[in-house]
Amino acid sequence: MLAVAAAAGAAAARATNPYVELVTPLGSMTLLLRPDCAPLSANDFLRYVIAGAYDGGRFFRVVRPSNDRGHPPIDVVQGGTRPGSTLGKTVAHESTALTGLRHLDGTVSLTRDAPGTGSGAEFFICVGDQPGLDFGGKRNKDGQGFAAFGRVSAGMDVVRRIWSQDASAKSDDSYTIGQILRMPVPILSARVL
Repeated sequence: MLAVAAAAGAAAARATNPYVELVTPLGSMTLLLRPDCAPLSANDFLRYVIAGAYDGGRFFRVVRPSNDRGHPPIDVVQGGTRPGSTLGKTVAHESTALTGLRHLDGTVSLTRDAPGTGSGAEFFICVGDQPGLDFGGKRNKDGQGFAAFGRVSAGMDVVRRIWSQDASAKSDDSYTIGQILRMPVPILSARVL
């Protein structure tokens, strides 16, 4: 009886919080999205997955303490859609103060666009705990942090392989010099499980 109740609870959680698989040449990772906590951010990311906008996208940027110009230093891998496949409007920023989520090892979060907005077109994954990215953290001058909306449930070894790639490609932005992957890691497919 207890096993049946546990299985029903797990099935309900999956219905509320979908899993997404990202396939790369370095391996696959599974993301657990949290629309129950961060509905705007998680559903915006999911909208891009369903539209196929990540198929042909790429992981293109890695930030490590050795190449970071921000404070406090962070460790993240950044990815996005294939060029030209943004889906228009941005969403309001959901800070970790609102969602209760934190930037821990494997957390998936939206990049920020104009102040107070984000877009599923680009996201990043934390490598190690990154409290400076939470609400009240020192990474952003406004203290609003970034919008965490999920976590890697399988495949952190793949994230770490991407994070360790050569990041010496040319950059037109002085802030990202030394952070752009020489060979971006393609996202071959993204699908809801």
